[in-house]
Amino acid sequence: MKHQTHYAKSDGFNIAYQVVGHGEIDVVFVMGWVSHLDLFWTEPHLADFLNGGASFSRLIVFDKRGTALSVRPVSVPTLEERMDDVRAVMDAVHSERAALIGLSEGGAMCLLVASTYPERVSALVIDSGYARSMWAPDYEWGRTREQQDGYPTHLEENCGDDIMLDVRIPSLANDVAFREWWSTYLRMNVSPGAGMKLSRMNWEIDIRHILPSISVSTLIMHRTDDRSMDVRHGRYLAEHIPGDRYVEFPGNDHLAFFGPYRDAILAEILSS
Repeated sequence: MKHQTHYAKSDGFNIAYQVVGHGEIDVVFVMGWVSHLDLFWTEPHLADFLNGGASFSRLIVFDKRGTALSVRPVSVPTLEERMDDVRAVMDAVHSERAALIGLSEGGAMCLLVASTYPERVSALVIDSGYARSMWAPDYEWGRTREQQDGYPTHLEENCGDDIMLDVRIPSLANDVAFREWWSTYLRMNVSPGAGMKLSRMNWEIDIRHILPSISVSTLIMHRTDDRSMDVRHGRYLAEHIPGDRYVEFPGNDHLAFFGPYRDAILAEILSS
């Protein structure tokens, strides 16, 4: 089903968004790395997940600045700039307060929104998220410099293909139809150069200092054997956000709407 796309203004840029459902609460869904509003609804697993959210809320989805239907700026937007796009979209749909669901890098963005605009956030759901991406002496499960150095070549050779599908969504790595969708999804989002710039921005994320300031109800979820984002990222968030609730699911997929625990994860979100 195709949903109508609108545009919000954020710092002079056009941010594409859609609103689905008519529930009494507002929920903003923030995808990780890249997104594509139109293609969201063409993949059954993802569409079911979003429709599940829209069944009890007014679900607000958007393409982050620099990806898909949202304008692509010349320079790479910072996390703070992309974070403010959430506020702009909420303003455009007259949402005073919303629950935020953030996946992967989108989780860091949602945490930053909650720290910056606590009065606008009613609850947080962070799935497969992290406070910092890269290794540090006091953060030993982050990506190493060697992993980072090898990524540009991999991205250049595979952008528009099934980039690391066996790591990000291994449960569907052998599904021919899904592999085709995934390749199209990536190809319609970013060029190799733009993808590399966004990845570098994500590598620089370190929001550990804001975690104690999170005051809203927060649900942290992670898969025990997540191949893309070590489960210790999720455990770190759970240990440093006051009064949060942490749920760890079996499995090795990185994103919530894929794999055998999708329905259980949606149920957790519904009960949060």
